[in-house]
Amino acid sequence: MSTEAPQMSVRTILAVDTSTDMLACAVGTWEGGDAAPSCKTLATRDHLCRRHANEELANSCRAALEEAGLAMADVDAVLVGRGPGSFTGVRIGIATAKGLACGLGKPLYGASTLDAAAWTAWEAGVRGKLLVVGDAMRGEVYPGDYALDDNGAHRRFASERVLKADAFVEELSARGDGGDLTISGDGLKKYRAKFEDAGFSCIADEAIWHPTGSGLLHAAVAPEAHLGDGDPALVLPIYTRLSDAEENERRRLGMAEPASVQTTGVDDLLAGIHSQLRPMTVNDLEAVAELEAEVYQDAAHTPWSRQLFFEDLSQPGRSWWVAHDRGEIIGFAGGMLAGDDFEVTDVVVCPARRREGLASRLFARIAYDAQMLGAKTASLEVEEKNAAGRALYECLGMRRTGKRPNYYGQGEDALILSVDLPLDASRLQGERVEPSASVRPWPIEVGKRSEDCLRALDAAGGLILSVESSCDETAMAIIDSHGTICANVVATSIDFHARFGGVVPEIASRKHVEAIVGVFEETLARAGAHFGCDTLTPADLSAVGVTAGPGLVGALVVGVAFAKGVCAATDLPLVAVNHLEGHLLANLFANRELEPPFVASLVSGGNTMLVHVKEWGDYEVLGSTIDDAVGEAFDKVAKALGLGYPGGPIISKLAARGNKKAIHFPRAMMHSHDFRFSLSGLKTAVITYIEGENKAGRPINLPDLAASFEAAVIDVQVAKAAEAVLQTGVSDFCVGGGVAANPQLREAYKKRFRRMGVRVSVPPLSVCGDNGAMIAVVALRNYRDGVMADLSLDANPNAKLGAWSSTAAPLIGGDWPAQS
Repeated sequence: MSTEAPQMSVRTILAVDTSTDMLACAVGTWEGGDAAPSCKTLATRDHLCRRHANEELANSCRAALEEAGLAMADVDAVLVGRGPGSFTGVRIGIATAKGLACGLGKPLYGASTLDAAAWTAWEAGVRGKLLVVGDAMRGEVYPGDYALDDNGAHRRFASERVLKADAFVEELSARGDGGDLTISGDGLKKYRAKFEDAGFSCIADEAIWHPTGSGLLHAAVAPEAHLGDGDPALVLPIYTRLSDAEENERRRLGMAEPASVQTTGVDDLLAGIHSQLRPMTVNDLEAVAELEAEVYQDAAHTPWSRQLFFEDLSQPGRSWWVAHDRGEIIGFAGGMLAGDDFEVTDVVVCPARRREGLASRLFARIAYDAQMLGAKTASLEVEEKNAAGRALYECLGMRRTGKRPNYYGQGEDALILSVDLPLDASRLQGERVEPSASVRPWPIEVGKRSEDCLRALDAAGGLILSVESSCDETAMAIIDSHGTICANVVATSIDFHARFGGVVPEIASRKHVEAIVGVFEETLARAGAHFGCDTLTPADLSAVGVTAGPGLVGALVVGVAFAKGVCAATDLPLVAVNHLEGHLLANLFANRELEPPFVASLVSGGNTMLVHVKEWGDYEVLGSTIDDAVGEAFDKVAKALGLGYPGGPIISKLAARGNKKAIHFPRAMMHSHDFRFSLSGLKTAVITYIEGENKAGRPINLPDLAASFEAAVIDVQVAKAAEAVLQTGVSDFCVGGGVAANPQLREAYKKRFRRMGVRVSVPPLSVCGDNGAMIAVVALRNYRDGVMADLSLDANPNAKLGAWSSTAAPLIGGDWPAQS
């Protein structure tokens, strides 16, 4: 066994794997030391459960322990199959295992699912050469090559990979050892005929195609196993590819697969809300010319004017890109095709933003375009005295091919540099090493608590941890029995979505798996500071609440699985929370006197609806969007303008300086005599306007466009909300969701309802977006009213407002915000 794992003579291990259709679950022991490890299986709960792993895994763990005559407290470590396999299935297993390890305060180790399948075959008596073929969906397989002898299953490959089934069969046929192979794995369910048609006839019994809990236990004590140091934060899925969105972008840019995919499956180079790249348009020319003049004010080079940029941009065979930070131009690069060479005209970066890799990223973009235009080389001139510029270009692989004396003036020589296309991608990205050790010890050591701390904890009367992972924020909070928020932590993956102009569900799910343990630890530590100690522990909690829906299913399942793992480990009650109800109750942070009946507008990236709150838990949805949500429309318009993601804050900032009457956009369904909304037509009208102005070569007044678009949205939202208030006869109105942070919308509601004598509540800005505090308020209310969930709870991405709701009044106490 790898020396990375601590030595112990006998250890009780809980092993789980949901990477395939088999829910593998076993309790066993690892015996001996690292020199001669062995394992013994005490109980198993393996069973096929396609698409139901999240419902069944936590209870299967408890059942396996019961069969072994053990309790959770007897578990010394948790072991999880890291895949490769179904992305959602792998995350369910790992998130549950992380919750178990965090709840128990025990180590978490990870092993390959392919290795587990090989050891399953070994336990069944298979010997010789074994090929495990895992199902990778989309016509692809995860192949694993093994040699099985009486001592066990031994890997004959370095790392997991994915490739098309047909291509792998062809590769296998060329090896020449097909007659010696036994083939196993769940990929045979789809592709068995392909292997048999190619002459591979030795197929293992179907009963051993899937990994088992016992096989996983054996795989973890194999000499080749790399279990890690037991820190649950560092146990990540084995990914073999980027998300589809990243993969398409990577191919478009001609980039090689980044090293980061081997660790997280997410390409860090494609993230970065503060340094996004996009093609230059006529709307950028003023800012580009200003930056050009700033950078070259003391240089021999004569800066280009706006007119020169305009003339060059409009010519064929050009490529110009800009780097921007939420719309502010911080760099640009461009050039022109000359025969089979692409002459780079300019690479400019704002002085304050240098050494962030922007120049090399810009160069890579125009070099890729150059390659697509047919160029075989890229060249440029650089001042011989410009040491920093020369160093950058040399790092990109450019070589000196000539010199132009006095090119920039008397005594100011230029060096001519050139590089072959395509660029060597390895020069454009740094190596990322898989983490092998934690930044703090695990399990976390808890310090001694003072008498004041103990009294404060006793006065809190019970604490509830809330978990939120419905979209691109991993968030947690802790609330006491009096409604005081003791800690509120949000970790966002927004940077990773910004490159694509909107949330990429696959990336969101992957980042939740990465962040969730760190957010858990930070939340407990901040709550500990609230009570005067270093950190809280799960033993201090009374329950765990979790967002169960609505939201992105791949994101929701991570939070739900983690929360259930914590509850299964600690026997804490589980409380399901409706995400929309969290946004609704966030208004209590601003107005604790808010009581039904009232009308609420819920506006976010995924939802736009008007709700009549008759009683707590009794909600009538008066109307909702029939297409895009408000937040979604903001994001799409911002994307069309090249302003980045998320669009709401950027559009709002621009609109504050614009004329909302400058451009007339349609007010869809303004007079539909119902409470439905439609944003698709407005979005299309704005994008059509943008395309028309760009085609005509006219610069767009971005503040005016933003203000006009925003006014069209707000007019409809406010008008329908006012009509809903009139029809229901209520005297209170509130708004919730991420778009509730829009200052113009907030003010428009207040202005309209002030004239009607209706009180308006808007949440504090800190709880408009997704956060754990709003989930904690709902969790506390449900917990106090006895509305609990069991360990079979699964995520419901389409949950309606009112699901899992209590009819009791919610409670808010203490000062807000207690923590940010």
